[in-house]
Amino acid sequence: MAKIGIIGSGSWGMALSVLLYNNGHEVMVWSALPEEIREMQQTHRHHTLPDLVLPDHMVFTEDLEETMTGKDLLVTAVPSVYVRSTAKRMNPFCRYGQVVVNVAKGIEESSLMTLSEILEEELPMADVAVLSGPSHAEEVSKSLPTTCVAGATTKKTAEYIQSLFMSEVFRVYTSPDILGIELGGSLKNVIALAAGIADGLGYGDNTKAALITRGIAEISRLGTAMGGKIQTFGGLSGIGDLIVTCASMHSRNRRAGILMGQGKTMEEATSEVKMVVEGIYSAKAALALSQKYEVSMPIVEQVNAVLFEGKSASEAVRDLMLRDKTIESSDIPWE
Repeated sequence: MAKIGIIGSGSWGMALSVLLYNNGHEVMVWSALPEEIREMQQTHRHHTLPDLVLPDHMVFTEDLEETMTGKDLLVTAVPSVYVRSTAKRMNPFCRYGQVVVNVAKGIEESSLMTLSEILEEELPMADVAVLSGPSHAEEVSKSLPTTCVAGATTKKTAEYIQSLFMSEVFRVYTSPDILGIELGGSLKNVIALAAGIADGLGYGDNTKAALITRGIAEISRLGTAMGGKIQTFGGLSGIGDLIVTCASMHSRNRRAGILMGQGKTMEEATSEVKMVVEGIYSAKAALALSQKYEVSMPIVEQVNAVLFEGKSASEAVRDLMLRDKTIESSDIPWE
């Protein structure tokens, strides 16, 4: 049995906390929101996962030091925009060699850093790892079969995380490509906004397939230019996560996109979704990274134009379709 602290009580943090508890571990959950802690203590329910019953012996607290002290593993599950501020709060209580696994997805707009890079900067004493893949909290909370990949600097750490999370309904693979895993998990949210916009416009499966396949091409081009491994983008945290986020109504990014495709503004869409839409926060960073590394990302460009420049969704799709003619893959030579 391991002692585990969950930093963040959103839907993903709570789904994983119950998974880890059911695996036989001692779990303590921290939230920055006192009313959320009180709700869970009193009802053993979470408002975003109404069918999930929280175990009686799971501990919920506002005390960050208590959540971190003496833990074998810390899981950071706060939205990407709060990762840096939360890591700063964690710093005084983090011991040397503490394993910290980030399960959030995003890129910091101001610095263009991945979330693990932020954690490494703010918690230099920690052993930072990631867990990512096609894994909606709603399905994990119902014990539906799910697969993820654990990325770490060392094989030992990756296999340790694998051993804690693995169960008959949650299969974990390992990888040394932390950067590739995080880029896949972050950039797919931007493509999922585009897929949702297409759905909102009433387009069909052909359009969805085009966005998924050309989307992974964009993600792979940028990811490998930044140092990620091409195999990662063909795996669970790349094409796997992209498929599920573009296709599922559990996806808040797709839902926000659908609303924008139907004519709502970005603000109206996010208000209706009622949860953090990570793709909106990652969109500007993705565009900035594409410019920095001189990588063509036309879908990302058009999503930014719709989000921040007032461009209509239908015009954005038209411009994507009417781009200059090009080859599908420049790596395949003509005879």
